[in-house]
Amino acid sequence: MKFRIMMLAVAFAAISVFTAFADNMKPGKGVTVRPARATWDTGYFQEAIVSAGLKELGYKVKKPKELTNPLFYQSVVLGDLDYWTNGWFPMHNDQLPKNFEKKAERIGYVAKAGGLQGYLISKDYAEKYNIKSLDDFRRDDVRKAFDSDGDGKADLIACPPGWGCEKIISHQMDAYGLKDYINPIKASYSASMAEGIAKFKNGEPVFFYTWAPNWTIFKLKPGEDVVWINVPEINPTEAQKGYVDRMTGTGIKGAVSDPIKLGFVVTDIRVVANKKFLKENPAAATFLREFHLDLEDINAQNARMNEGEKSAKDIAKHAQEWIAKHPEKWNKWLSDARAAAK
Repeated sequence: MKFRIMMLAVAFAAISVFTAFADNMKPGKGVTVRPARATWDTGYFQEAIVSAGLKELGYKVKKPKELTNPLFYQSVVLGDLDYWTNGWFPMHNDQLPKNFEKKAERIGYVAKAGGLQGYLISKDYAEKYNIKSLDDFRRDDVRKAFDSDGDGKADLIACPPGWGCEKIISHQMDAYGLKDYINPIKASYSASMAEGIAKFKNGEPVFFYTWAPNWTIFKLKPGEDVVWINVPEINPTEAQKGYVDRMTGTGIKGAVSDPIKLGFVVTDIRVVANKKFLKENPAAATFLREFHLDLEDINAQNARMNEGEKSAKDIAKHAQEWIAKHPEKWNKWLSDARAAAK
């Protein structure tokens, strides 16, 4: 009888240990996560990978809300959303609510120093008109060459309202006195770039702002099809002050000069999350902190998306393919996340 009781106790203990182990494999069980993603589709890929990771940890992950930057940062501070993977810093600094540091935080690095930004133009036109800087658009011959609608201004494919780059471009047009010479197009970026690429293929000039990672510089390759040009001088916005040394780039392929005055801070891409969410979910916090991607992987996926593989199903497939190709990195993130929940 005593032996039977002892065996039952051992069995019960084993079951308890197994149950505890199983629960630890899914530390997010019973927790619903509310992510967001940015309005630019080149950031969808990393959100899909993070969602897959959190689901693997047992979390129920809701469909991400697509928001402009200011709306997301306000929402994450209020606790209405838990995180996104699309923070660009310091570019987004001036879009943060006053109480941001108390309620939310930047966590980990999706791509440290991964955000390269600036202006590009058709290489052959740059050579034909000897264009080195935005200041060259003051010249009548240059302006006329890039004026597709006949309003007397060069047409620049710029950023939609709500994007961090839109505010910087507007600042630069004022600071450099170029509002009478350049017309920033603020319509849908993807649609505007598609139109610009079509014009380029027809031999017409193209003038656009872009960032990396991005599919645009896979379609129009710097140094072959287009070139990066300078801003007249480094004139930072309030958010850029303190990062002036990161607004000039060196060794950039396809730049008209080396160094080149980009006018934009080389940016860190980071996860931003609600502090309460991170504190209550150490497994998720650890995963978000360790998650990172190579720029080449993001660029490759962005190119596939631009070529037509852009449905939610396609993006989820891209994420699963990336996971399958990087098992060591993936398993470490999951293992560390589970260990943090013990």
